[in-house]
Amino acid sequence: YLQAIYFFPKIELMTDILQQQRIVNVLHQRAHDLLLGHSFANQQIGFIHTLDLNDGKPVKNRTLLEVEVAAQQKRQQKSTSHQKLQAKTSQKLHTVIETVMAKRLEDIDSVIKDTIGIDDNVPAILDILATRAASVGRLEPLINDLNWLGRELVTLVNLPFYRKQRSKSTSVKVDTPALALRYVGLDNLQLVVPTFCVRHWMPHSTAPFPLLKRRLKDNTMSCAIAAQTLAQLNGVNPMHAFTLGMLLNVGQIALVRLYLKVFDQVWQRKVQRAREEGDKNLHTALLELKPDPLFLTTLLNEKSLLVSAKVIESMSFKYLPFDSVMQQLVNGVAKGDSLLPLAQVILKARCYSQYLNLKEHQLIEDDELQSWFSYYQFTKKELDTLQTGNFTNLALQID
Repeated sequence: YLQAIYFFPKIELMTDILQQQRIVNVLHQRAHDLLLGHSFANQQIGFIHTLDLNDGKPVKNRTLLEVEVAAQQKRQQKSTSHQKLQAKTSQKLHTVIETVMAKRLEDIDSVIKDTIGIDDNVPAILDILATRAASVGRLEPLINDLNWLGRELVTLVNLPFYRKQRSKSTSVKVDTPALALRYVGLDNLQLVVPTFCVRHWMPHSTAPFPLLKRRLKDNTMSCAIAAQTLAQLNGVNPMHAFTLGMLLNVGQIALVRLYLKVFDQVWQRKVQRAREEGDKNLHTALLELKPDPLFLTTLLNEKSLLVSAKVIESMSFKYLPFDSVMQQLVNGVAKGDSLLPLAQVILKARCYSQYLNLKEHQLIEDDELQSWFSYYQFTKKELDTLQTGNFTNLALQID
């Protein structure tokens, strides 16, 4: 009897944890669904749009003539046959795409250089910014080699807001990266450089998902700012947290870029072959195919964190302690071990970033939110501080 008393609470606790884990997984997937569109996320939940419903009154239908019934059945049969062909064609197409992507992801150096477009100087710049010995002099030659980053910094310091903050004697227009670096200052560069780098890596176009690029950018920014805020509350290096928060979604960027590129390549080959072989039905089915949101959201949910970890490891940071953190995020912790403080911060930051997006689109319920925050063990102080935060703009310190 006494054993039963002690045993049942353990079962109940385990059941609660498993239930929370299930909810966390569902919300994590829902956040990825939302990246591809509000309507798509709703469909995945199973919402029925009220516009699809009538007002409850019986709809009057005239009796169809026999010839009309026959024509309707013929059209339906033809439509069903075409839909089956289209589904089969999409499945075959994506089987090839999956194989091609898996092969390309094996060469992580190619992913870094050719798919994402990470310049060799970027890890060195981020490393220097992480050290106490950082100086504008050490950064200048590295940034001068990156024309796009130099242009971004010059544009930043010439913004009206920035120019107003400077004294009249220094309010002239800045036209060189070297001068821009000195105006921005090291503290601001720790925020600005990772932000500009990730923005530079974003896909140029995400058609047929028009809002995907913006949502990727917004989620990355909110994750980094949330990580910085949580780090300050928990005695973790806030610049390390901000930088890793920025880099956390680099796997999403890689997978989106790679999928859209490979889809286009494989699709064009299939279309050309169908045309050459005179297969009109297959050719028509292929022309109607577009990148599949379900394939992409599953890919992002299952693979993006692992790809991020591989990319970050290949960047070979000397001073940024990210590799062990990413390994914990991907693989979990061994029995008896505990999460590193920075890993705890990043998990909470990712959760809060996803929550902000789901909340904006009314895709999360109060009980789900309570389980989510409870699972990641948010404190009241953390939630109160985050609630007052600005997750769209960097908190730059302008002298």
